[in-house]
Amino acid sequence: MTRRGKAITAGVVVACLVGVIALAAAKRSDKAVEVRLEKVQRRDLVAYVTASGQVQPHTKVDVASDVSGRIVKLSVKEGDIVKKGQFLLQIDPATYDADVQRQQAGVASAGADLARAKANLEQSQSALRRSSDIVKTNPELISAEQLEELKTTVDVNNALYQAAKHNVDQASAALNNSQSLLAKTTIVAPMNGRITRLAVQQGETAVPGTFNKDAALLLTISDMSVLETLVKVDETDVARLAVGDTAQVLIDAFPDTTFRGKVTEIAHSSVQGASTATAAANSDQAVDYEVRVQLLDPPPETRPDFSATAKIVWDTRKSALSIPIIALTVREHEANENKDSAAVALGRKATRDIAQKDVEGVFVVGKDSRVTFRPVKVGIPGEEYFEVLSGLNEGETVVAGSYQAIRSLHDSATVKEIKKDDKKKEAKA
Repeated sequence: MTRRGKAITAGVVVACLVGVIALAAAKRSDKAVEVRLEKVQRRDLVAYVTASGQVQPHTKVDVASDVSGRIVKLSVKEGDIVKKGQFLLQIDPATYDADVQRQQAGVASAGADLARAKANLEQSQSALRRSSDIVKTNPELISAEQLEELKTTVDVNNALYQAAKHNVDQASAALNNSQSLLAKTTIVAPMNGRITRLAVQQGETAVPGTFNKDAALLLTISDMSVLETLVKVDETDVARLAVGDTAQVLIDAFPDTTFRGKVTEIAHSSVQGASTATAAANSDQAVDYEVRVQLLDPPPETRPDFSATAKIVWDTRKSALSIPIIALTVREHEANENKDSAAVALGRKATRDIAQKDVEGVFVVGKDSRVTFRPVKVGIPGEEYFEVLSGLNEGETVVAGSYQAIRSLHDSATVKEIKKDDKKKEAKA
């Protein structure tokens, strides 16, 4: 066979192979994709934000010591109910009592000095007064120099008297301070409530909390009549919430009961574990905001720090047209797709206009079991369904799963509904 004949034969073989491959690809492209289908219909939707946290009393007081000393008497234990002003514990008062007695003696001594200074002042004033009267009747008996000395003596004694008065004030202030420290050795309840934490025992040493608040903590009193769930809400959800929103609270300690609640406070500053500089450097750090949800009917057995999950309802819809959340997908803007296709046809690299946004939509199933991507505008999200604002009509059929199938679909693709047995297997998987 000639070289030309061999080339023609090879070309025919290649053409046949290309045809076979193209035919196989066409058959594969016509193969129906197994999907889940669902009708567009009306449902009641509830949009909520889920956040976890802990149960905390609305009001609690950490009782700390302002003085140091050994605890010589402890009259309460954890869990006790106390009333405002009730005696809690006694710190050894011996050192502070002795200081009070010393200051009392100082006040008495300063008082004696004041009395002596007052007497000297009055005596010098009387001497000056008598001498002045004598000078008026007989100026020759007392010289001007003697009279000047008497005036100087009065001024000096008046200054000593004023100093003695200040000494009395200083000694009195020191006594008041010592008495205050002595009074602080007796710890009483600042409010009504329950002892939810007892950090010390009798015989231990109490220390002031000037530099270490935790070390100074003696006990915690909580008002258990008003309880809250303190949860952390992500920055993407917190803007949807408002004070007064209702909530469903699940407490881990009571797994079979759902409690009612309402939002009472939303923080205006975020809760971050790192410093501002560290947070700026770590752009992936989550930003959360504290939200307080008051429990409306907590059981008496509820304790602080119980783990809880709050579902905060921020919007509702009655009989809203809806689609499954999983049905909503994203496709590139059609103009971009056409532009990229044209660029590829001309042999240029496809580029995407970042000014154009992706389009959200669903795949609608036609009578011929072929799907068409249709842009859809959605509203609030329910637990499993999106509210449909525009783009779909009630009764239309959309592809509702699986996720992998929806991601691989394209316009004009053929689909078939998964059999019930296959749905059960998929659900188990």
